[in-house]
Amino acid sequence: MSKLWISTEGHQPIVAVALHDGHYVRPQVKQLLAISPNDRKREEDPFTAAWTDIASTRLVVLRSRFELDLNRPRDRAIYLKPEDSWGLKVWQKQPPQDLIEQSLAEYDAFYAEVGKICRTLEQRHGRFVIYDLHTYNYYRQGIDASPASELHNPEINLGTGSLNREYWQPVVERFIHDMRQFDFLGRQLDVRENVKFQGGHFAEWIHTHFPDSACVLAIEVKKFFMNEWTHQPDSAKMEAVHQALRASVSGILEELQLLTKISV
Repeated sequence: MSKLWISTEGHQPIVAVALHDGHYVRPQVKQLLAISPNDRKREEDPFTAAWTDIASTRLVVLRSRFELDLNRPRDRAIYLKPEDSWGLKVWQKQPPQDLIEQSLAEYDAFYAEVGKICRTLEQRHGRFVIYDLHTYNYYRQGIDASPASELHNPEINLGTGSLNREYWQPVVERFIHDMRQFDFLGRQLDVRENVKFQGGHFAEWIHTHFPDSACVLAIEVKKFFMNEWTHQPDSAKMEAVHQALRASVSGILEELQLLTKISV
């Protein structure tokens, strides 16, 4: 069986995570799926794994969210009904209980690993920041349809719904400021907070278990850097997003240091 995730451990208080980059599904899952690989890929977050190299501690999930969604609560981590998955029919028929239980065992193992990583970071640094990297669609009506309104679909949506916003305000505002100030191919990015998404279960779980030490920045990048229907990237835009994220890390480290000094 293929691994559910891969992780690397570094020495800075910064982690980068790609929960939905994976496309692979286990053979016993694949034979039961009704959804096509193309439809799966459209709702996955391709290219986010490559962006995780902005941090030396990285966590990349290799399996498709259509097998197991690690950004959902445990009881909703498997899309059993179309309403769980944007109206898409995922399964030919209800998956057998043993398959579900095997997936949920991997879910539990993943969160046990996340807890271990966070405890190590907490012990080593006191406080740490996690870049929870995602992408989202805005041509949902079809490849030739009009895109969703820019009013409610920023290029970078920062989700902080489960975060102790008052305490972590310097980190949040520094990230937004630095991303907006980045020279993005001669212009500025549209970066806003909690407009489209407020963050998922992964961020909420970490904030619940590490309330005084962890700041998860749930970052949703609109798929303006690629064609969400053909999955073809615009290489220049994709790399510019990558560099904008990378450039924000130094500011986050500065704010972490200041928070540590204030708390001493």
